[in-house]
Amino acid sequence: MSKRVVAVVGSYRRGGMTYVAVEAVLEGAREKGAETHILYLPEKHIKFCTNCRHCVQVAGEARGKCVQQDDLQSVLAEIEAADAVVLAAPVNFGNTTAIFRRFLERIGGSTYWPWGQAAPTVRAKVFPRKAVLLSSSAMPGFLIPIMTGTRHALGTAAKLLGAHVVGSLWIGLASGEPHPVLTPRARERARRLGWRLA
Repeated sequence: MSKRVVAVVGSYRRGGMTYVAVEAVLEGAREKGAETHILYLPEKHIKFCTNCRHCVQVAGEARGKCVQQDDLQSVLAEIEAADAVVLAAPVNFGNTTAIFRRFLERIGGSTYWPWGQAAPTVRAKVFPRKAVLLSSSAMPGFLIPIMTGTRHALGTAAKLLGAHVVGSLWIGLASGEPHPVLTPRARERARRLGWRLA
């Protein structure tokens, strides 16, 4: 049975560097027989978290349900049915994009945080899915996990989605042209990460 790999993309430009790199990762996964699908956050109706904490009040391993009615449940159902996930967003003002942060805030139901408890605890005890973290930035790529909050945001999302990180791709100097092209080296790294997910 073929593996299923889902990418959650929080980029504002379909043809931007982050999106192009995600496509390369999924291409690699398909080469190894995986089925792939992109969940493009700008096309999903996901409301802002209201911080009501309803989703974190009931104990147990099952994710708490959000009271808001939008596309979040269908997005999470696709991820939960997958064997692996790619979490991707470019760097904007020192962190992931606002649209990815909005998604991250809404998956708080993966934690248990009753009133009176000092901090939330992650519900998952096992992390069956594989995850790849991916971002691009105008700065050199090696600085992304060091100088921004992007790695932490993407990694937190992976943990909340029941995934363990098996690799990452940080693409730097990505703002030089409106229609960026992956370098051969970055494309090959992306494809190999896709192989690891399949």
